[in-house]
Amino acid sequence: VELVESGGGLVQPGGSLKLSCAANESRFSDFSEFRSASMSWVRQAPGKGLEWVSTIDAGFLGYYASSVKGRFTVTRYNPLKTVYLQMNNLKPDDTARYYCVAGDYRRRPASPRGPGTQVTVSS
Repeated sequence: VELVESGGGLVQPGGSLKLSCAANESRFSDFSEFRSASMSWVRQAPGKGLEWVSTIDAGFLGYYASSVKGRFTVTRYNPLKTVYLQMNNLKPDDTARYYCVAGDYRRRPASPRGPGTQVTVSS
């Protein structure tokens, strides 16, 4: 497994969760390789295809799908080769399995290489 996601769970509408994605050595051999890479979050709701959520580039700039803009924040901590997704004001439509992928998914869609983490928003 190259990328390991965690932090999902069951939350009520309006709640928050923070997802983490840790890259291991099989994907990035060292800190400098990870530091120069864009990283993306995608999600898959039941019965639907993969949907791009967010990308963070090497310069720490974040990009967001219109459906999550203003509610989600993507960050990264390069020394740990980890990317985070802070999700606030969650809605039932955010229910999905969330995955991180290496690269800018908008330019080069890639299949997830990790187990993902389930987020369920329900009252």
